Amino acid sequence: MEGGEIEKLLKVWVWVFISLFYSYLIPKSIPKGPKRLVSILPVVALFLYLPLNLSSVHLAGLTSFFIAWLANFKLLLFSFGRGPLCNPPPSSLPLFVAVSCLPIKIQIQQPPPTAASSSRALNYTLKALCLAVLIRVYDYRDRFHPKLLLILYVFHIYFMLEIILAASAASARALLGLELEPQFNEPYLSTSLQDFWGRRWNLTVTRILRPSVYDPTRDLFTRFVGPRSAPLPAVFATFVVSALMHELMFYYMGRARPTWETTCFFLLHGAGVTAEIAVKKAVKDKDKGGRWSSWWVVSASRVLTMGFVTTTACWLFFPKFVQCQLDAKAFEEYAAVGAFLTNVSHRVSYI
Repeated sequence: MEGGEIEKLLKVWVWVFISLFYSYLIPKSIPKGPKRLVSILPVVALFLYLPLNLSSVHLAGLTSFFIAWLANFKLLLFSFGRGPLCNPPPSSLPLFVAVSCLPIKIQIQQPPPTAASSSRALNYTLKALCLAVLIRVYDYRDRFHPKLLLILYVFHIYFMLEIILAASAASARALLGLELEPQFNEPYLSTSLQDFWGRRWNLTVTRILRPSVYDPTRDLFTRFVGPRSAPLPAVFATFVVSALMHELMFYYMGRARPTWETTCFFLLHGAGVTAEIAVKKAVKDKDKGGRWSSWWVVSASRVLTMGFVTTTACWLFFPKFVQCQLDAKAFEEYAAVGAFLTNVSHRVSYI
């Protein structure tokens, strides 16, 4: 990774800080509503543009996720007095910046260390080791079947996302006294698509899509189809927005024209979750004896759910990494970082 890329990264985040400082001052003079939205839109447009200044897969991917997705959605909610920037409002500029960009929330009181937090730290350490081993395994990727390589990408993305999101949130917690939100909840234990997407996989995205897409869409459709059916189009609309944002993330990282396989992946899962919710509503009253909660049914549902997620991901989602050459670029960056660390260690030992 070249020094020029680090310089570009610093410039991008200087602009992010300036823009969020401007946004932090807005409530003092502009009330929530359309006028605040108009004043926020230039920041939203800038945050969509800034990741285009980065060519590194990792730096562009992380920056685009933090500002083009998280910060922009939070700022749009902020325009109408909703979301994590308003409930409760950050008490200082550093808190406002951190809550805007990172998967964290304001903590009223700092809880004492618990056994659960120690267990979580051990869990992250083990996953970091697994990611390190996986990166070394890629040295022999020429010997792997392409399908096996796609499956390895599944684990790679899971480990990398969990570690990066947890590390960023933990840093904010240590520096600013913010509460660490769990980013994943053991997604391999999912018993349904609804369980996987709503309660276990990348909860950061789930938390921001619910108030910004799901809730407004459900409220809108409640007027036309009633409260019982309104969640169905709301769920599907949420997957549509998620699909478009993932296409945008891939463009930032690969600069390749969208081929829409990623959109098809999320639309397929959106249709699956919507159908699943509809079926659950239909059979809810028929399961009084607990026939659908026996251990073998739960075990079978876990196998079927993860089988469907993995198969469709290898079919529609992860081939995008190969098409955009994101895997090759990522390996080059890993090699560059490894060479840099080796050079530093040699200099230290020489001293």
